[in-house]
Amino acid sequence: MSPFPRPRPDRLPLRWKITALAAATACLVAAAVGVLVHLWTAEDIRSRADMRAFNTLYSAMDTYRRTGTLTDGAELDPAGLPAALRDPDDHKRHTAYDGHVNGNLGPSFWAAQRVDGPGGAVLAVRVNMSPELHELRRLDVTMAVASLIALAAATPLAVYGAGLLARRLRRVSETASRISTGDLDARTGPTKGRDEVSDIAATVDLMADTLSRRLRTERRFTADVAHELRTPVGGLLAAADLLPAGETEDLLRARVRDLRGLVEDLLEISRLDAGAEQPVHARVPLGAVVSEAVTRTGLDTEVAVTDAEHARPAEHAETVETVETDPRRLERIVANLVVNAHRHGATPVQVTVEGRTVVVRDHGPGFPADLLRDGPRRFHTGRAERGSGHGLGLTIALGQATLLGADLRFDNALDGGAVATLRLPY
Repeated sequence: MSPFPRPRPDRLPLRWKITALAAATACLVAAAVGVLVHLWTAEDIRSRADMRAFNTLYSAMDTYRRTGTLTDGAELDPAGLPAALRDPDDHKRHTAYDGHVNGNLGPSFWAAQRVDGPGGAVLAVRVNMSPELHELRRLDVTMAVASLIALAAATPLAVYGAGLLARRLRRVSETASRISTGDLDARTGPTKGRDEVSDIAATVDLMADTLSRRLRTERRFTADVAHELRTPVGGLLAAADLLPAGETEDLLRARVRDLRGLVEDLLEISRLDAGAEQPVHARVPLGAVVSEAVTRTGLDTEVAVTDAEHARPAEHAETVETVETDPRRLERIVANLVVNAHRHGATPVQVTVEGRTVVVRDHGPGFPADLLRDGPRRFHTGRAERGSGHGLGLTIALGQATLLGADLRFDNALDGGAVATLRLPY
């Protein structure tokens, strides 16, 4: 399974969003251009029809006055003349639009002028615009087809360009995901182009460099402090052995042992951080190793080893499941989980082994929300009611589990209590 997050099925990938936006923009531009061309052409057809009707009337009127004949389709008081032109109040030429359509005739522009004095006949000519409007409809169809062809050609280009951008962003995302999982050597590296994506990639790499330096400094400081404290702590423990027996000596010895345990934990964490630890694998009975680890803690803990059919007592655990793992590190993980359950939880503490899964549960207040969200943190024990401690036990357990390739998860039971689940790999 890939460690990097993949797009959720219900989430539309960026490349398709960009493609959809480009297609929508192309459609809007094509529609806007088509509407503007249609309106401009229609207005031009009407203007030219108006002018042609006006000029035709001028020629027809001149011929009628000279020869008394009607030419160029001129008529006297035609029946279809618009009402606005039937009774002009002067001898000037007037035009009017007639939207009436009869077969292939219309819409039209009329031009009219009175021939004689008031009450005289009206000479009129009609210019039919149906051929031009038919050409306008053909132009509309041509524009629509051209827009569809352009859209069909532009969409693959938009998909390709969006795919290039999405791949570059995915590289940055995968680098950030690797860094968030602890791979401080992950880098995006140089990216093509000089744009915002390149800036983001460079910023992520710079952030990784800075974070890596700070973490290396912190780890080196932790290791140096632990190494430097090891000698004086050993001297304190030896000096405590020389004190006369009594309550003071017992108290001092207990505190020195706690300090030595803290130093050893710090050294173990520093080795895990530095990658200096290497597991030594062996095939061992899982139930027996877990039972032995619980016994060595000296804490009252219930152990149940089960297989797919029935539970077995802990003393017969070796008959259930064998695993290929490092038994010493496995014991360390189980012991830390049990000690943490007793220290920060409440009895009864139960350990269940089923197949390759080990579950440690207590009946205390449960893990705090920040631990469930972010995982265990050093020197952080969460809520005060979960008790005291240095917050290193779960950190070490998680580090050892990662070294073994195991999955260690923390959760809270529905009826109360903390639950730690360790799943060993096959």
